[in-house]
Amino acid sequence: METVAVFCGSRPGVNPLFKSAARALGQCLAERNISLVYGGGRVGLMGTVADAVLAAGGQAIGVIPQALLDKEVGHKGLTKLHIVRDMHERKAMMAQLSGGFIALPGGAGTLEEVAEVWTWAMLGYHHKPIGLLNLAGFYNPLIAQSQNYVNEGFLDERHHQMLIVETEPGAMLERFLDYQAPASKWG
Repeated sequence: METVAVFCGSRPGVNPLFKSAARALGQCLAERNISLVYGGGRVGLMGTVADAVLAAGGQAIGVIPQALLDKEVGHKGLTKLHIVRDMHERKAMMAQLSGGFIALPGGAGTLEEVAEVWTWAMLGYHHKPIGLLNLAGFYNPLIAQSQNYVNEGFLDERHHQMLIVETEPGAMLERFLDYQAPASKWG
């Protein structure tokens, strides 16, 4: 795996574990020569993971809409920064550049990004691993909702199981190496 997209908050959150895990993930990516692909921001957990990758000698690739760059939230020290028109183009480019996806804690934008790549995987548009770094139980409600989709007949168990849940970045990346995508929803 050469690249991993990280979805995460543009805020640091209140739990200090989130920021330390973002640093640990960045270091882990750099140590394994896996380039970071992310939203291109310098703020929140986004900036923390990028700074950690760069400090450890790794590559950080940002993808940011011009409007956000204009608001001065773009990271100026990245290996590469792609400037795009809007959020749709941002997500498409991040997906194209990435060999897998990891979600750190974040807000509605992070949830939307995870849901979209998960949906694309279920439909067979990509066969890349998707991971939830479940720090302090942050993703427990989403995992429970996914199980509820299965229980209520709206999701196959194989698609619930495609979300890789771990609490440590290294364990997540090890599972990514062994990932085999299940059959698509209509396959």
